[in-house]
Amino acid sequence: MQKILKVAQREYIETTRTKTFIFSILMLPVMIVAIVYFARKLDRRKAVDRPPMKVAVTDLSGQLSAKIETAFDEHNDRNPSRQVELQELQAGENADAEKEGKARLRSGELDVYVVLDNDVLQVQGTGKLHLYAHNQKAGDADPFWPVKNPIYAAIFNRRCELRNLNLSQDELKDLRDVQTEEVDVGSADDEERVQNKTDTIVRMIAPFFFMYLLFLGIITMGQQMLSSIIEEKNSRVIEVLLSAVSPFELMAGKILGLVGVGLTVVTLWGFAAYGAARWQGLNVGVGSEILPYFFIYYVLGFFLFGSVMVGIGSICNTIKETQSLMTPVMLCCVVPLLAWREIIRAPSGTLARVLSFLPPTTPMVMILRLSSGTEIWIVETLLSIVLLAASVLGGVWIAARIFRTGILMYGKRPGLREVGRWLRQA
Repeated sequence: MQKILKVAQREYIETTRTKTFIFSILMLPVMIVAIVYFARKLDRRKAVDRPPMKVAVTDLSGQLSAKIETAFDEHNDRNPSRQVELQELQAGENADAEKEGKARLRSGELDVYVVLDNDVLQVQGTGKLHLYAHNQKAGDADPFWPVKNPIYAAIFNRRCELRNLNLSQDELKDLRDVQTEEVDVGSADDEERVQNKTDTIVRMIAPFFFMYLLFLGIITMGQQMLSSIIEEKNSRVIEVLLSAVSPFELMAGKILGLVGVGLTVVTLWGFAAYGAARWQGLNVGVGSEILPYFFIYYVLGFFLFGSVMVGIGSICNTIKETQSLMTPVMLCCVVPLLAWREIIRAPSGTLARVLSFLPPTTPMVMILRLSSGTEIWIVETLLSIVLLAASVLGGVWIAARIFRTGILMYGKRPGLREVGRWLRQA
């Protein structure tokens, strides 16, 4: 037992006495506090960048216009951050009203167009509430709720007025039940598609999937490169390789080779996920135009993180030593995963734009924004790519200097001061 305790004591001391371990221990609570602080700030701030939802209603029953106006006024009073701008109420059996409403949806004049059947007030009847939208965004699990809830309330109140007030709970439940149909009008009349809850969830999850696929490809292949460098360094294979190529050629070849492997893996994963979605009849809602951007951000993102991992691998002798140095890298990758809901709710908001121009978070945040369905200014996209490419050049330059010296060093791992001296001498 005494020998076991001696081994445990040595393992504990050897692990905790290093400066990088102390740095990682201090860094993690600071990052957690910062994330919690900004998350609370995001929850408390007003959604000033969310414009009012523009809604038009065609009431074919001719009995709900006044109550709908009242219900939306009450909604706006209760929800200052989710205002609804109710436009002219079109009532009556006007066949052209529905065509006009859909045309205004496609032109962007409306966000939601509502049609109430003439028999919508009948309990357990065939009358429906029809909700039409065009190119719905991915930010909300139920984007129609600011419209549905007030109209449900108006229908319920009118049904109560038409019946005896002394109702049982089951009768009240029937009065609240309104058949609802949600439709995406598409670009033309023959492209209309009835939406269901699954479509809404898939539309919301699809941007996260693209971001997570990029994250998984970078981190998985990066870890593999880190393991490869450590293994070759310990087995002295690296010395044989350096007798045939320069340190920069070796480093660049490793990164480029794993970029190809990573692209192969994420392509197979992506097509498998897309095929499974189509097999189940799910509408992903993201077009092929996102693929070139995914390719660009993946390659640049891998070169950036790959150069960091090459530098870490070249100065460490074991996988165990790399873990503390990898903590800040992983925390940079985790930030977009924590903030994704806020980013797709406001893809052009301050948070999304700031994270788009921070090189460690640029690839994942820009993929998230581009796949969310919101049109991003092309200049902003190009600027993020240029900034990321410049960061890659700087990262590769630094990694090459560290790799050239550190890859042939054994024994005690160099400290940050010594690594800084290598860069100054280079």
